[in-house]
Amino acid sequence: MTGFVTLPEAPAFVLKNATLPAICLADTTGLDAREGLISADITIENGRIGAIAAPGAAPAALPATDLRGGMVWPTFTDMHTHIDKGHIWERRRNPDGTFMGALENVSADRQANWSADDVAARMEFSLKCAYAHGTGLLRTHIDSLPPQHEISFEVFSDIREKWADRIELQAVALFAIDMIFEPFFDDLVALLKRRNGLIGGVTQMLPDLDARLDRMFQAAGDAGLDIDLHVDETEDREVLTLGRIAEAKMRNKFEGAVTVGHCCSLARQDEDTARRTIDRVAEAEIAVVSLPMCNMYLQDRHAGVTPRWRGVTLFKELAAAGVKTAVASDNTRDPFYAYGDLDPVEVIRESVRILHLDHPLDDTPRIITRTPAEILGRPERGVIAEGGPADLVLFSARRWSEFLSRPQADRIVMRNGMGIDRSLPDYRELDPLMDK
Repeated sequence: MTGFVTLPEAPAFVLKNATLPAICLADTTGLDAREGLISADITIENGRIGAIAAPGAAPAALPATDLRGGMVWPTFTDMHTHIDKGHIWERRRNPDGTFMGALENVSADRQANWSADDVAARMEFSLKCAYAHGTGLLRTHIDSLPPQHEISFEVFSDIREKWADRIELQAVALFAIDMIFEPFFDDLVALLKRRNGLIGGVTQMLPDLDARLDRMFQAAGDAGLDIDLHVDETEDREVLTLGRIAEAKMRNKFEGAVTVGHCCSLARQDEDTARRTIDRVAEAEIAVVSLPMCNMYLQDRHAGVTPRWRGVTLFKELAAAGVKTAVASDNTRDPFYAYGDLDPVEVIRESVRILHLDHPLDDTPRIITRTPAEILGRPERGVIAEGGPADLVLFSARRWSEFLSRPQADRIVMRNGMGIDRSLPDYRELDPLMDK
């Protein structure tokens, strides 16, 4: 895929007249921001960033590419995905597009088809897409009902090693919390310790929810594991486990990182309930990731009825309370979401529209760069810094409206100071899997 400029073939060169989101810079000393954007020359030396200086300040003797105001971002962090179930749409669709339809059809496909070879092929395809789009760090949730947890985590471990020099990978075990008092849970925790994973799960309004959460936090604390949960992915106002999770984290004095995703029903609460819940989440220092594309697709879907709400959480209110907030891809071409390509640019473009993250846009780039990298414990990956790796994404777009109005298909992805081949995998590669 051809980019909008040609990079010099030299160990040291300059990206002239670049525009950088200020929020994505580790240090803005001496650089003036306008609408959250900074103009600069970037010197690349042996695969790393040598200097970020005012336009015209870079060494004139070095080869240079003039970006003519084009944007430069760090590589993206896609912190909530499902690459183990991705790309099964053509063999197992969701005819009515509902959440229950998604659950039923994924379950049926998993039982029928998810061998090690099948999971590996679809994971590989997903990562090829993510890499070509500019993702450098990705967390995936892995369906972990027995015996699938053993199959999929072994596959993931192999792929994580194979892809280590392209995308850093993390994995979360996704299982039903009603299994937490079964022997299976102890087996799962042991597996996650061996495989360097995280405890996940789906919280439900069960009579003994607090006891189940206590069991999870205690097990995670004993094993030294972080937690990443699917929470309140529903329009039902009666379902609100988010505050209970915050209380459980504090009650158990859990010192690990806790992330929650979705939190859709929070937006269905009265103002007092919503505020109390948000305050508890902030107090507990829990991070929240919103998945706007999938949530708009699934939530408030009823046959023959136009949806009345957007399906997303109270993103702005959470951020205003000091909660770390981010967005991510979620599902890709499976019964939970029929579309998507693991492209963070698509995610942020849609998120700006769905969540009204504009006017101003100054800090918005953080939601697919700096903040999710911090949440995943890899803050250095979310910023552009002198001395850091030249892992960058270059865009022809100069200003926010230009960036958000087109898909940026001609972007350039740089890894270690060199442009990569951005060719996307052909869907036909998956045809042998779809014939089952």
